[in-house]
This record gives sequence, structure tokens and C-alpha cells, in this order.
Amino acid sequence: MPVDHETVSLGAFEFQCGETIPDLELAYETYGEFEGDNAVLVCHALTGSAHVASQGRFEDSDQAYAWWDDIVGPGKAIDTTEYFVVCVNVPGSCYGSSGPPSTNPETGDPYGPEFPPVTVADWTEAQRALLDELGIPHLYAVVGGSVGGMNVLEWAKRHPDHVEKLVPIAAAGRLDPQCLALDGIARRAITTDPNWNGGNYYDGDHPDEGLALAREIGHVMYFSKSSMERRFGRRAATREAERAFPVDPAGRFFPYRDVESYLDYNASKFVERFDANSYLYLTRAMDNYDLASGFESDADALAAFDGSALVMSFTGDWHFTTQQSEALADALRETDTDVAHHVVDSDYGHDAFLVEPDSVGPPLADFLDSGIEGNAVSDTVEVETEESDFAPVHNSLFSR
Repeated sequence: MPVDHETVSLGAFEFQCGETIPDLELAYETYGEFEGDNAVLVCHALTGSAHVASQGRFEDSDQAYAWWDDIVGPGKAIDTTEYFVVCVNVPGSCYGSSGPPSTNPETGDPYGPEFPPVTVADWTEAQRALLDELGIPHLYAVVGGSVGGMNVLEWAKRHPDHVEKLVPIAAAGRLDPQCLALDGIARRAITTDPNWNGGNYYDGDHPDEGLALAREIGHVMYFSKSSMERRFGRRAATREAERAFPVDPAGRFFPYRDVESYLDYNASKFVERFDANSYLYLTRAMDNYDLASGFESDADALAAFDGSALVMSFTGDWHFTTQQSEALADALRETDTDVAHHVVDSDYGHDAFLVEPDSVGPPLADFLDSGIEGNAVSDTVEVETEESDFAPVHNSLFSR
């Protein structure tokens, strides 16, 4: 399939906080051919990149894995022989778009903590500016999972006339207090690392241990309790496994467990590819998001949108719960939007939207293929998935 990877310079950009940078650069990828009315914007999750499909173009250590290659491509749910797919790396990230590790053209040094705070609204406005640059005035659909689903909702809120279909997957109008608390602890792990140095670490040692711990906290949030039990149990790690962190004297008497080894290994790989300041910025954007901000309710925020929506959730997801997705679907129903809430019976956890394409793909394809006019869709649909061994978890590791 035709794939283009580009970085565009959009000039001066004012963030929602009121601060401006002289030149916003956005890394993006496009797939397929634009025909005027077939553009689909895919919004990546927290630590993902523009590299949504076409595996093999990047080494894992260079950029996030092609995180939805099972969903985007010829003949797949988002069929690139039919749709023109755009995926944009959001501002604040470290995968080609302007963010803390990128160079400030006015100083020649990394922005670091001087980069403006970013919000989901900033992501949406940056995407809108890029689409204008590409000559795409209107989107057939906006699709995204996790905080990418919040990005989808913000499109309906800020640009309701520019999109026909919404697909927020494993998302909600805001985070609950438990997730806010865990994200706060993760950020403290970074900012209390001696190497963080107030965010000015680019010419020295990076706060790798703090970032690794933050990632481990996040990773636990993406599994369900039952999935961790089935995958790891209480088994000790293999003899070849090496501890990634110092151990207390008493700890030498007790086993290094398989679940610890798994988290340590994947955290160490994450540190090789991601920036600590970007992690702080992006989690702040997610935690701050509130769909109803500036409006009386979620329904009021979505009232101007007159297209159709597919909300998708997973029963084992406690990061963004099925109940939160149902509340979102209710808000859309209040506005007389044609909406379906598709509930997938899965105990994998939050990352099910990445690693269970057989559950995500069919309802997504049906919704996109249903056409724009007269496509009233049904309410809650429950789908059971067969219990099986876990699929490879590389999508989870290299996309969030």
C-alpha cells in the first residue's frame, strides 16, 4: 500500500495555555489514496507514534512498533484500498513532532521543561492545521483508542462539522480518581530521580530509573487482574533473568518473580525509546482532559455533532471501564446521535484494543462501511471472545 512518512513545519503555534513556539513540526504518516471524501484520521495512544501500520519500517528501538498493523491496511478493518488514513504524532511527544526533546530554534538547545504544557485540545488543533496543509477539509471518520479516544471526542467537540463518524475505543470523557492517583505516582517516580534535574538532563544522564518505574506502573494499569494471574501467576523468573533494579538484602532470600521480570524487561526497552519529559507532558494532557470542560455536560459538549458514533469497550478494562463508555454513549444519545456501544467480553484489560484485532476489527469495519446517510446503529452489542493463550504482547509494549 502507498505509505508516506513526512514531517511538516506549520510555523508559529499557540497552545491552549497561551504560550507560543515559533515553529510547530508534526511527524505524520498517510496510507492509501485521497479521493476527496475518504479521509480517516487515526489517533494514537499515550506513547504511540504516527507509525500505525506497515510493520518493518522501523526498528523497535527507533520508534514505536506499527501499533495497529492488524487493523489498518489493505483488506483490513480500516481498508487502505478504500480509505485515506492519516496518523499524526502529537505535540509533546518524542517521535518526530515538536516536544520537550526537540530543538528550540531560538536557542539551538532542547526545549526541555520550557516547552509549553500541552492538552488534548492542542493535539486536535495541530491535527486540524496539518489536514489544512494537506488539503483535507473534511474527515469521513476519526478513530482512536485510550487517550486517542479522548482525541476523537475532542474532534466532535471542537470541529463537529468536519467529521462524519466517531470511533472512541476504550476511552472516556475523563479519567477517574484511581487512574489520576497512579499517574501522579508515576510522574513522581520521574521527578524524584536524581538525574531528572528539573527536566534539564539532555546533556547528561537521563532519569532512566524513574521513567522505567513510571512505565511499570502504567503497564500494570493496562492488564486486568485475571489476565495477570493467568499469564504470570506467582512463578519465579527463569535463572537467566536479571534484576533491573537494586535488591534489598532480605530480597536475596526470596524469588525474583516472573511478573517482576516481565515488567523490568519491558520498562528497560521502553526507556531506550522514550523521553521522560514527554511522558510527563503526555500523562498531564490525559489527566487534565474533561470532555465537559466549558460546557454544562458531556451531552452539551457533543450537541453540535450530527454524525454517527461507535463506542467500543472491554469488560476487563479497569483503566477506562465499560461503565464509562456507556456513560459516553448515553451522552451521545441525549443529542439524538446515532450511536452503538459495542461491548467486547474480554479479560485481557485495557490493551485489548491493541492485541485483540479479531474483536476490534469486524465491528469497526462494519461501522465504517455502513455509509454516511441513514446509518442508524443499534445499541449495546455484547460479543464473547473465546478464551485462549495470550497473543504476543509486542503491540502493547511498543504503542502505549
